[in-house]
Amino acid sequence: MGSAEATLSEIVGAAGAHVPRLLGQVEARLRTLAAGHGPVLAEHAGDTIAAGGKRMRPLLVLLAAGPGAANEPDLIASAAAIELIHSATLVHDDVLDGAHLRRGVPTVWSRGGRDLAVATGDLLFSRAFAEVARIGSLEAVRSLSRATSALAEGELLQRQDAWNPAVPIERYLLRCELKTARLFEAACELGAQVARLSDAQVAELGGFGRALGLAFQLLDDVIDVAGEASLTGKHRGTDLLDGTVTLPLILARERDAGLAAIDMRSIATREQADALCERIAQTGALDEARARALAIVAAAKDTLGGLPLQDGQRRALTLVADSVADRRA
Repeated sequence: MGSAEATLSEIVGAAGAHVPRLLGQVEARLRTLAAGHGPVLAEHAGDTIAAGGKRMRPLLVLLAAGPGAANEPDLIASAAAIELIHSATLVHDDVLDGAHLRRGVPTVWSRGGRDLAVATGDLLFSRAFAEVARIGSLEAVRSLSRATSALAEGELLQRQDAWNPAVPIERYLLRCELKTARLFEAACELGAQVARLSDAQVAELGGFGRALGLAFQLLDDVIDVAGEASLTGKHRGTDLLDGTVTLPLILARERDAGLAAIDMRSIATREQADALCERIAQTGALDEARARALAIVAAAKDTLGGLPLQDGQRRALTLVADSVADRRA
């Protein structure tokens, strides 16, 4: 499909000229929010937001609303809130994982220590809820609250499952839904709510987002085993080193009996993680995990056909789904 940048250009082109304009306003709002809480926290919150990647979640807010959404301030606030929650979870994850790099950039934890990183993440969370409260919609607050509660529950599950390679696929998928998919779901719900769609349409667009988020996480876990550090910004096998059991290892254990006997705590160096990644890849588990993710994306795209979307809106959401399927970093 080409580069991620070209894909984003195609999405924006399909959606209409209002999308890049609104994305620019979302970026400006994020910078304002980061700068308003003292120089130390503002620096680290601002750096975290600036390193925020492709802005897929706020983009979903705008695309779910469509070009007819009249209340642009509410739309911008919703998109900013979603990105703030995402940024907060990254900061807190880096604390829990002891991660030194995030997208190739030193993390808040590695630069400022645990206390500063926790405070930075807490600030981002609080600003997200302040933003969505400005909308004055109880349903919007509920959507964001459900997503953040799911994030916490998913993190607890991940901690409980650490170092246990016998985690069932069903529990792994639940963890992915809680930690990742529910925020994608909330992004689509918020956009649909601002556009004043029916409850049924809000739920259907939310389901589309949830499926995309699940596929996104599955492919993220494939990339952790197969990805190049120059593209991902982190070393291969990071999940293995911190004891996080993901789909590639679960599937590989079913194909290679020797992997079932491996004590994950013995994987303590990058070289050992690299060797385990190679062994997982040799089983064909990466191809199977990727195929599962692509099937989820295809099913999500099918649901768009039953929604009363404008042609450009439908095309843009389809392209977002394609970009998830195509991701390599």
